[in-house]
Amino acid sequence: MNLLYRAVLAFALAFVPLVACAQFDHSHAAWDALVKKHVRPIDGARSSQADYAAFARDREALKAYLAQVSKVGEAEFGRWPKAERMAFLINAYNAWTVELILTKYPDLKSIRDLGNLLFNSPWKKKFFTLFGRESWLDQIEHEMLRKPGAYDEPRVHYAVNCASIGCPMLREEAFVAPRLDAQLEEQARRFLSDRTRNRFDPASGKLLVSEIFKWFKEDWTSGYAGIGNAGPVVSRERYFARYAELLADTPADRKLVAEGRAPIDHLDYDWSLNDLRK
Repeated sequence: MNLLYRAVLAFALAFVPLVACAQFDHSHAAWDALVKKHVRPIDGARSSQADYAAFARDREALKAYLAQVSKVGEAEFGRWPKAERMAFLINAYNAWTVELILTKYPDLKSIRDLGNLLFNSPWKKKFFTLFGRESWLDQIEHEMLRKPGAYDEPRVHYAVNCASIGCPMLREEAFVAPRLDAQLEEQARRFLSDRTRNRFDPASGKLLVSEIFKWFKEDWTSGYAGIGNAGPVVSRERYFARYAELLADTPADRKLVAEGRAPIDHLDYDWSLNDLRK
């Protein structure tokens, strides 16, 4: 009997990790429902506004989703496929950013009102738990998503949202592993076609782009291929050449961009809150 008991126990324990993995909902249905309800695409879906007042009314649902995220263990996370891990971290980052805004909403006009960039940065606040440890937004973005060799996906910058108008839009659905590559590419095309943040300027002959391409220049020059099939990114010029039709209006201007001959300059970043304008 003792030997039988041990055999049964060993068999059961062998399946504990599989059960644990199955417990997390990789459709991110709870977050998906929230953003579908409270994020409004604008300007032809090239940007979006978040209805933070409505998020505040649904804050318990947001907290419930974040509680499920916090329950995931590091070992469990490590067993997931790469795309599932990446989607999980992106959604977690975006959901916790909304939660951070709600801690002071409506008494703020920018996420930077929660702390300056040098001291008490909002991205360095330890206000949530991930993998059993106190964590912060910069840790997810820079130490996990952007960690060399982890995902090597520059398009992550189109996915994580800093609650600001200058940032690539907060997506109106959750990121999910089966469609992650397509979702990232759609985010890229949306952002790069927004002429308020990226455009060829015929007057100066320059390609004027968001400051994210300056702040994270190494991500666009490191040969990253990411999870898609577009090939490695080896320079910003060659990257923008892929999207010449989105960045310029005339055939001549598009040719300049497509051939990588347009000098690159950067537009000022708008840190105003991406709040829904009533």
